[in-house]
Amino acid sequence: MMSGLFYLGEVPHEEKRAWILGVAAIVSYAVYLVVVLGRAGQRPLAEVPYVAPLLWTVGTSIVASIVLSILAAVISRDGGKDQRDREIGRFGEYIGHSMVIIGAVAALLLAMAQAPHFWIANALYLAFTLSAILDSTARVFAYRRGFQPW
Repeated sequence: MMSGLFYLGEVPHEEKRAWILGVAAIVSYAVYLVVVLGRAGQRPLAEVPYVAPLLWTVGTSIVASIVLSILAAVISRDGGKDQRDREIGRFGEYIGHSMVIIGAVAALLLAMAQAPHFWIANALYLAFTLSAILDSTARVFAYRRGFQPW
């Protein structure tokens, strides 16, 4: 039997999903940054065409997460969600949603300051990405280090 951090045979399915969603968020945002910053050249960032790369990276991330989660469920040995999984999921969502609220406030402030759409859209995308990363990290830590609901 293999042991180690990345042996997924004994990892609960919901923890696998947390890893998948977290990694997908990081990779998709990194690809987006590379594409947008690569297009910038000498022009200001607010003038860079960003809509298509944003939509493609978000869409690809969603599809990849769904496909990988389905594959993980098919090869998973556990019997589904239990009460602990639901509580850990709720805990991760609470942690992640805080970043969405911060991003929404930032986007609102940018809109009131009449900032270019580029900055508003990117503030929201960053907030959603950080939300997914925080959510996934909280879930993984809860599975790995133990979880005590309040």
